[in-house]
Amino acid sequence: MLNEYIFALDIGTRSVTGIILQKNNESYTLVDYCMKEHKVRSMHDGQIHHVVEVAKIIKEVKETLEQKHGDIHKVSVAAAGRSLKTVESEATISLEKQTITEKETIKHLELSAVHAAQLKLASEKSSNDYSNYYCVGYSVLHYKVDGQQIGSLIDQSGDTATVEIIATFLPKIVVESLLSALNRADLEMEALTLEPIAAIHVLIPESMRRLNVALVDIGAGTSDIAITNHGTVVAYGMVPIAGDEITEAISDHYLLDYPIAEKIKRQIVNEGQAIVSDILGFETTIDYDTLAKDIQPSIEKLANAITQEIFNLNATAPKAVMLVGGGSLTPELTTALANKLQLPINRVAVRGIDAIQMLNKTDNLPSGPDFVTPIGIAIVAEQNPIHYITVHVNKQVIRMFEMKKLTVGDCLVQGGIEINKLYGKPGMASMITLNGKELTLPGELGGAPTILLNEAPATVDTIVKNGDHIVIEPGLDGHAANVTLAHLIEELPSTNIFYNNRSYELKTKVFVNGELRPSDYVVQDRDRIELKQPKTVHDFLEIIGEEKVTSSKEFTIYLNNKKMMLAEGENQILINNKRTSVDHQLKHNDQLVITSSRLVTVKDLLVNIEKEYWDTITVTFNGQPTQMKQPKLHIIKDGTELEEDSTIKPGDHIQVKNRKLEAFIFQDVFRYVDIDLANIGANFKLYKNNQEATFYDTVQTGDQLEIK
Repeated sequence: MLNEYIFALDIGTRSVTGIILQKNNESYTLVDYCMKEHKVRSMHDGQIHHVVEVAKIIKEVKETLEQKHGDIHKVSVAAAGRSLKTVESEATISLEKQTITEKETIKHLELSAVHAAQLKLASEKSSNDYSNYYCVGYSVLHYKVDGQQIGSLIDQSGDTATVEIIATFLPKIVVESLLSALNRADLEMEALTLEPIAAIHVLIPESMRRLNVALVDIGAGTSDIAITNHGTVVAYGMVPIAGDEITEAISDHYLLDYPIAEKIKRQIVNEGQAIVSDILGFETTIDYDTLAKDIQPSIEKLANAITQEIFNLNATAPKAVMLVGGGSLTPELTTALANKLQLPINRVAVRGIDAIQMLNKTDNLPSGPDFVTPIGIAIVAEQNPIHYITVHVNKQVIRMFEMKKLTVGDCLVQGGIEINKLYGKPGMASMITLNGKELTLPGELGGAPTILLNEAPATVDTIVKNGDHIVIEPGLDGHAANVTLAHLIEELPSTNIFYNNRSYELKTKVFVNGELRPSDYVVQDRDRIELKQPKTVHDFLEIIGEEKVTSSKEFTIYLNNKKMMLAEGENQILINNKRTSVDHQLKHNDQLVITSSRLVTVKDLLVNIEKEYWDTITVTFNGQPTQMKQPKLHIIKDGTELEEDSTIKPGDHIQVKNRKLEAFIFQDVFRYVDIDLANIGANFKLYKNNQEATFYDTVQTGDQLEIK
């Protein structure tokens, strides 16, 4: 057969259809076709049960077409879409507060989720063998950090990272039985597609897949369903009810042999009526309307099954429903489906090959919807072929179902290799105490596994081809926690103060197990770390080595037998010109001044007890202001009278008593003025407030005194 021809087979439950197409640029022309029915029931629900019998029919179709077009060696076929299994799964890794920095790590996590999906699928089947399924693709649903959904795992920190995926699998037996039947018919499988994908590809182009449309391929044994939405095929399904159910209803109702019932069904659908003879020999004429009425329960049963599966796959009614396959011609089926889906009648329609836009219209085109899928298989297999390749993974032979470009990661999944288990073990963590709080310093994460493709470094995304050899080796174990004080404590706080007008920076110091350590010290397991920053005046003076400045003893005396402290005898601490203590908390830019102690006098004592030593009055004498005073207090230490400027010492016992005050008299003023009475002689007079007075007249503040 000429190379530009495409040979495709639709291996159905009732028949095998062969199609030869010729590609002309972007369109296709039907060259020839041949359809032959199975002689025995060798197919059930689209699955090959008797390889030899199916191979015989395939060979008959092949030889029929070879008589006109030459030898045929390669063929494109389709696997039943209902055989696809979709499984949701997830995988989680521990981050231990470290971030994921490489996309390769995320890819490994995704492949672990695919492997979990494969094991989950196997556990649902009796074989419990994941190798019985081919993963034909997966999609990421969500990334999560500590259970919170997130857009990307790169540079995210937390305790755990999780990926949720949905993976699609095809049972190995579906493909292997196809291969066996083709081999017996001397055919090599050139390409593989899925039946629902084939029909959708030619009837619903990608530009229309944003619409929510259901395509139902009603064959003899099964009705395959595919749903489009959001620009892609979103779901596949199948119900085990189809055209055979209708044929059996006709056979039962009219007492006909099954093959005759099938023939009558087609005749009535195509010609409008048929004359039948039942097993008793009675002849009856059956028209289209009568047939629809007589087998209505079976039509309803088929419509109910399809409707229920559409709701299971789509949750709601789609915008439209397309019917293909021979069973789609069941009388009044479109009306029944429209009513059950609550759609307008014109939104449920049977589509024939005339709806395939890329197929050139020629005179030899067969009519009806049962050729849509065979032609779709030929076109899709040519445009999006699926091949088989053989790859060796750690010397294990892996056969891969190539629905897409296969990667190293796909091969690892198919080989049952859990890549996350090949990471090196994390290094030992360190338990420490920081300022009384327990912390865990995680060890270094284990190294990623090493992947070699044909002895060259590779990643899980590296594309593989037939015959490639893959070797994957475990990663190295991580080192124990290796953290310095500088890494642990990124920035040490500091405070600036001024001491006696000189600037000082109060830096935080780090003590490990009671010893001062530099920033490059490597933290060890069970270390007790304390951060100490000078906070009080005492802390500051201790750091600069002047703690003795404030170490003078308390200045204590006993006043009238009661203990009393005099601050004047101690060093004085001033913060921003306000007196305070050594426990005062320093703040940024505080001004600290410390004054030394001095001699303490009686006057200092009297200031503290808020008493005045002198009783004073102010008068004028000969026009000059003059102050007169007398002690108000008796201040006695050890029996000795002290004066205001007398010094006192710590431990002194002092008595302070009030004196009995006498009134000031005129003659007292002469103790405070510079006048010699002897030179005045006896001829003088004294005046007080312009009134003649004597030496013994009392005086008080404000009096005007004169001597003339």
